[in-house]
Amino acid sequence: MEIAASGVVVGPDGLARPAWAATDPLMREYYDTEWGLPVTDEQGLYERICLEGFQAGLSWATILRKRPAFRAAFADFSPDTVAGFTDADEARLLADAGIVRNRLKIRAAITNARATLALRPEGGLVDFVWQFRPAATPRPATFAEVPTQSEESVALSKALRKKGFAFVGPTTMFALMEAIGMVDTHLMDSHRRGSSGLWPHSAVPTPGN
Repeated sequence: MEIAASGVVVGPDGLARPAWAATDPLMREYYDTEWGLPVTDEQGLYERICLEGFQAGLSWATILRKRPAFRAAFADFSPDTVAGFTDADEARLLADAGIVRNRLKIRAAITNARATLALRPEGGLVDFVWQFRPAATPRPATFAEVPTQSEESVALSKALRKKGFAFVGPTTMFALMEAIGMVDTHLMDSHRRGSSGLWPHSAVPTPGN
Protein backbone atom coordinates (compact mmCIF):
# COMPACT_ATOMS: atom_id res chain seq x y z
CA MET A 1 0.00 0.00 0.00
CA GLU A 2 1.12 3.53 -0.78
CA ILE A 3 0.51 6.47 1.56
CA ALA A 4 -0.21 9.71 -0.30
CA ALA A 5 0.94 13.13 0.90
CA SER A 6 -2.57 13.86 2.20
CA GLY A 7 -2.48 10.77 4.39
CA VAL A 8 -4.86 8.66 2.33
CA VAL A 9 -3.77 5.11 1.62
CA VAL A 10 -3.72 3.91 -1.96
CA GLY A 11 -4.65 0.25 -1.98
CA PRO A 12 -3.60 -2.53 -4.35
CA ASP A 13 -6.69 -1.67 -6.38
CA GLY A 14 -5.29 1.82 -6.98
CA LEU A 15 -8.05 3.51 -4.97
CA ALA A 16 -7.32 6.09 -2.27
CA ARG A 17 -9.02 5.73 1.11
CA PRO A 18 -8.46 7.11 4.61
CA ALA A 19 -6.37 4.89 6.87
CA TRP A 20 -9.38 3.73 8.89
CA ALA A 21 -10.92 2.20 5.77
CA ALA A 22 -7.77 0.94 4.09
CA THR A 23 -6.91 -2.39 5.70
CA ASP A 24 -9.86 -4.13 7.38
CA PRO A 25 -11.93 -5.74 4.58
CA LEU A 26 -15.21 -5.11 6.41
CA MET A 27 -14.42 -1.44 6.98
CA ARG A 28 -13.23 -1.06 3.40
CA GLU A 29 -16.47 -2.54 2.06
CA TYR A 30 -18.51 -0.27 4.35
CA TYR A 31 -16.54 2.78 3.21
CA ASP A 32 -16.76 1.90 -0.48
CA THR A 33 -20.45 1.00 -0.60
CA GLU A 34 -22.32 2.60 2.27
CA TRP A 35 -20.65 5.31 4.37
CA GLY A 36 -21.60 8.80 3.25
CA LEU A 37 -24.52 7.75 1.06
CA PRO A 38 -27.93 9.32 1.80
CA VAL A 39 -30.24 7.45 4.16
CA THR A 40 -33.77 8.77 3.69
CA ASP A 41 -36.04 6.05 5.07
CA GLU A 42 -37.31 6.03 8.64
CA GLN A 43 -36.17 2.53 9.56
CA GLY A 44 -32.71 3.03 8.11
CA LEU A 45 -32.26 6.35 9.85
CA TYR A 46 -33.52 5.00 13.18
CA GLU A 47 -31.03 2.14 12.88
CA ARG A 48 -28.15 4.55 12.20
CA ILE A 49 -29.08 6.69 15.21
CA CYS A 50 -29.15 3.61 17.42
CA LEU A 51 -25.87 2.21 16.13
CA GLU A 52 -24.10 5.56 16.45
CA GLY A 53 -25.31 5.64 20.05
CA PHE A 54 -24.04 2.14 20.71
CA GLN A 55 -20.71 3.12 19.16
CA ALA A 56 -20.05 5.86 21.75
CA GLY A 57 -16.77 4.97 23.48
CA LEU A 58 -16.12 2.06 21.11
CA SER A 59 -14.73 1.64 17.61
CA TRP A 60 -17.04 1.64 14.61
CA ALA A 61 -15.41 -1.59 13.49
CA THR A 62 -16.77 -3.25 16.64
CA ILE A 63 -20.29 -2.06 15.86
CA LEU A 64 -20.05 -3.03 12.21
CA ARG A 65 -19.02 -6.58 13.10
CA LYS A 66 -21.92 -6.82 15.52
CA ARG A 67 -24.49 -5.25 13.18
CA PRO A 68 -26.05 -8.56 12.07
CA ALA A 69 -26.55 -9.49 15.74
CA PHE A 70 -27.95 -6.02 16.47
CA ARG A 71 -30.43 -6.37 13.64
CA ALA A 72 -31.53 -9.77 14.88
CA ALA A 73 -31.88 -8.55 18.46
CA PHE A 74 -33.76 -5.37 17.57
CA ALA A 75 -36.20 -6.82 15.02
CA ASP A 76 -34.24 -5.36 12.10
CA PHE A 77 -34.62 -1.97 13.80
CA SER A 78 -38.33 -1.69 13.12
CA PRO A 79 -39.35 1.34 15.22
CA ASP A 80 -42.88 -0.03 15.61
CA THR A 81 -41.61 -3.31 17.02
CA VAL A 82 -38.86 -1.91 19.24
CA ALA A 83 -41.22 0.72 20.65
CA GLY A 84 -43.22 -2.15 22.12
CA PHE A 85 -40.28 -3.83 23.83
CA THR A 86 -40.90 -4.73 27.46
CA ASP A 87 -38.75 -5.30 30.53
CA ALA A 88 -38.44 -8.90 29.41
CA ASP A 89 -37.02 -7.73 26.09
CA GLU A 90 -34.55 -5.52 27.91
CA ALA A 91 -33.43 -8.51 29.97
CA ARG A 92 -33.10 -10.57 26.79
CA LEU A 93 -30.94 -7.89 25.19
CA LEU A 94 -28.72 -7.58 28.26
CA ALA A 95 -28.06 -11.32 28.02
CA ASP A 96 -27.25 -11.20 24.28
CA ALA A 97 -23.47 -11.52 23.91
CA GLY A 98 -23.72 -10.64 20.24
CA ILE A 99 -24.50 -6.98 20.89
CA VAL A 100 -23.15 -4.25 23.17
CA ARG A 101 -24.68 -5.11 26.53
CA ASN A 102 -25.00 -1.63 27.97
CA ARG A 103 -28.26 -1.05 29.82
CA LEU A 104 -28.39 2.69 29.15
CA LYS A 105 -27.73 2.26 25.43
CA ILE A 106 -30.30 -0.53 25.15
CA ARG A 107 -32.87 1.62 26.89
CA ALA A 108 -31.97 4.51 24.61
CA ALA A 109 -32.69 2.39 21.54
CA ILE A 110 -36.15 1.56 22.91
CA THR A 111 -36.74 5.17 23.93
CA ASN A 112 -35.66 6.37 20.50
CA ALA A 113 -38.08 3.98 18.79
CA ARG A 114 -40.93 5.49 20.78
CA ALA A 115 -39.70 9.00 20.01
CA THR A 116 -39.54 8.07 16.31
CA LEU A 117 -43.18 7.03 16.37
CA ALA A 118 -44.12 10.24 18.18
CA LEU A 119 -42.54 12.30 15.37
CA ARG A 120 -44.75 10.83 12.65
CA PRO A 121 -47.62 13.30 13.09
CA GLU A 122 -45.07 16.12 12.72
CA GLY A 123 -43.68 14.88 9.43
CA GLY A 124 -41.48 12.04 10.63
CA LEU A 125 -37.90 11.35 11.65
CA VAL A 126 -36.40 11.71 8.17
CA ASP A 127 -37.67 15.25 7.55
CA PHE A 128 -36.86 16.20 11.13
CA VAL A 129 -33.22 15.13 10.85
CA TRP A 130 -32.59 16.29 7.30
CA GLN A 131 -33.76 19.83 8.02
CA PHE A 132 -30.37 20.26 9.72
CA ARG A 133 -28.40 19.64 6.53
CA PRO A 134 -25.91 22.52 6.29
CA ALA A 135 -25.54 24.87 3.35
CA ALA A 136 -21.94 23.80 2.79
CA THR A 137 -19.77 20.79 3.54
CA PRO A 138 -16.22 20.47 4.86
CA ARG A 139 -13.44 19.84 2.34
CA PRO A 140 -10.75 18.13 4.40
CA ALA A 141 -7.43 17.48 2.73
CA THR A 142 -6.18 15.42 5.68
CA PHE A 143 -7.81 13.44 8.45
CA ALA A 144 -6.74 16.12 10.95
CA GLU A 145 -8.98 18.58 9.12
CA VAL A 146 -12.13 16.48 9.57
CA PRO A 147 -14.39 18.14 12.17
CA THR A 148 -15.88 16.15 15.05
CA GLN A 149 -18.97 18.32 15.40
CA SER A 150 -20.58 21.37 13.85
CA GLU A 151 -23.11 24.08 14.52
CA GLU A 152 -25.70 21.91 12.80
CA SER A 153 -24.84 18.77 14.77
CA VAL A 154 -25.16 20.73 18.02
CA ALA A 155 -28.56 22.02 16.90
CA LEU A 156 -29.68 18.56 15.78
CA SER A 157 -28.60 17.08 19.11
CA LYS A 158 -30.58 19.66 21.06
CA ALA A 159 -33.64 19.24 18.86
CA LEU A 160 -33.65 15.45 19.15
CA ARG A 161 -33.22 15.60 22.90
CA LYS A 162 -36.23 17.89 23.13
CA LYS A 163 -38.18 15.23 21.24
CA GLY A 164 -37.19 12.57 23.76
CA PHE A 165 -34.20 10.94 22.05
CA ALA A 166 -31.19 9.71 24.03
CA PHE A 167 -27.51 9.13 23.22
CA VAL A 168 -27.65 11.83 20.54
CA GLY A 169 -24.82 14.15 21.59
CA PRO A 170 -23.29 16.66 19.13
CA THR A 171 -20.29 14.46 18.27
CA THR A 172 -22.50 11.39 17.81
CA MET A 173 -24.84 13.41 15.61
CA PHE A 174 -21.97 14.70 13.49
CA ALA A 175 -20.89 11.10 12.96
CA LEU A 176 -24.47 10.37 11.90
CA MET A 177 -24.43 13.31 9.49
CA GLU A 178 -21.22 11.99 7.95
CA ALA A 179 -22.56 8.45 7.69
CA ILE A 180 -25.82 9.43 5.99
CA GLY A 181 -24.32 11.95 3.56
CA MET A 182 -25.62 15.15 5.17
CA VAL A 183 -22.02 16.33 5.09
CA ASP A 184 -19.20 15.02 2.92
CA THR A 185 -16.07 14.46 4.99
CA HIS A 186 -14.42 12.11 2.53
CA LEU A 187 -10.86 13.39 2.14
CA MET A 188 -10.32 15.43 -1.00
CA ASP A 189 -8.05 12.75 -2.49
CA SER A 190 -10.40 9.87 -1.64
CA HIS A 191 -12.02 7.98 -4.49
CA ARG A 192 -15.34 8.39 -2.65
CA ARG A 193 -15.30 12.19 -2.49
CA GLY A 194 -18.61 13.54 -3.80
CA SER A 195 -20.18 10.07 -3.96
CA SER A 196 -23.34 11.08 -2.09
CA GLY A 197 -24.52 13.14 -5.04
CA LEU A 198 -25.60 15.88 -2.61
CA TRP A 199 -22.38 17.85 -2.93
CA PRO A 200 -21.55 17.45 -6.64
CA HIS A 201 -19.04 20.28 -6.70
CA SER A 202 -17.41 19.51 -3.36
CA ALA A 203 -14.50 17.69 -4.95
CA VAL A 204 -13.37 20.79 -6.79
CA PRO A 205 -11.84 23.60 -4.68
CA THR A 206 -13.32 26.96 -5.52
CA PRO A 207 -10.97 29.80 -6.56
CA GLY A 208 -9.41 31.53 -3.60
CA ASN A 209 -9.93 28.57 -1.23
